[in-house]
Amino acid sequence: MNTIATPACTLSTPLAQNGRPLVEVDGITKVFDVSAPWLNRVLERKPRLLLHAVDGVSFTIERGETLALVGESGCGKSTVARMLVGLYRPTRGRVSIDGYDLAELSGPAGQALRRRIQMIFQDPYASLNPRWKVADIIAEPIRVHRLLAGEPAIRERVGELLRHVGLASTDAARFPHQFSGGQRQRISIARALASQPEFLVCDEPTSALDVSVQAQVLNLMRELQKQDRLTYLFISHNLAVVHHVADRVGVMYLGRIVELAPKRTLFATPQHPYTRMLLDAIPDVGMTGRSRTPVAGEVPNPLNPPSGCTFHPRCPHANERCRVEQPLLQRAPGGGQAACHAVEEGRI
Repeated sequence: MNTIATPACTLSTPLAQNGRPLVEVDGITKVFDVSAPWLNRVLERKPRLLLHAVDGVSFTIERGETLALVGESGCGKSTVARMLVGLYRPTRGRVSIDGYDLAELSGPAGQALRRRIQMIFQDPYASLNPRWKVADIIAEPIRVHRLLAGEPAIRERVGELLRHVGLASTDAARFPHQFSGGQRQRISIARALASQPEFLVCDEPTSALDVSVQAQVLNLMRELQKQDRLTYLFISHNLAVVHHVADRVGVMYLGRIVELAPKRTLFATPQHPYTRMLLDAIPDVGMTGRSRTPVAGEVPNPLNPPSGCTFHPRCPHANERCRVEQPLLQRAPGGGQAACHAVEEGRI
């Protein structure tokens, strides 16, 4: 078997020995200009429209850990994911991997760092090139990063990766349309693993799959995490999936993290009212008889968010302070953090 050559430009990792988190996100913000064209604004006397998709998000991810981000559609989860892999550049803030700032790296050093970061997209039907055979799809990262020399070695590595994700090496000669949805997602995972990454960003990787196939893919990802010592950022709106895969959970609402806690703490003793509403929306199949508060209201327009705590129009515990002052993430009971004045004041 051919061993994978390490690129000459690969970054050394002295920071890995001092206990520093693999991923550090410090106050990242992403603002999109969704204004009408300049001439239209002048003629119609319309102001510029700025969409704050992500607003001051901070967190860390330890090596080998899975951090899940959850929330309703449009809360900014996928935007955070794209900033962590370099598809979007933050308007403000900093993303560092193993101590290296993604924004400041360019050239060979930057390419070596990006080899250690890969992404698994939501739709396995759209994320694979339909004109390429599976062999070319999986081999592309190997060729781009020059991990192996010679086509025989590359073909052998592609076969190993296919077997690693539960497919046959002979599948390399087929096209994506010849596979089911679950098999295509396995191919996407194999492609992500081809560059030997340390950090995988998974943007709702199972939401387009049937429930039975979801379980297979999730179990595969957990096995691969143990075998290859992977670190995950897992984006999802499905709390059952999050409970299955996550170590810690961050709850997002209108571009901000409103609660961040270990999985067991968050599911057992949620602090933020929004987190409680999300958990109450899960069907009570156990017939526990616990009182439940249904999710009330709708997500406000992100182009014109409410003042103060953006959740206050839907919150049963809101007071005047909530309407005028934005809460910050602070320590909460159980080892987590919550951005809520009611929790801070002990009203809930």
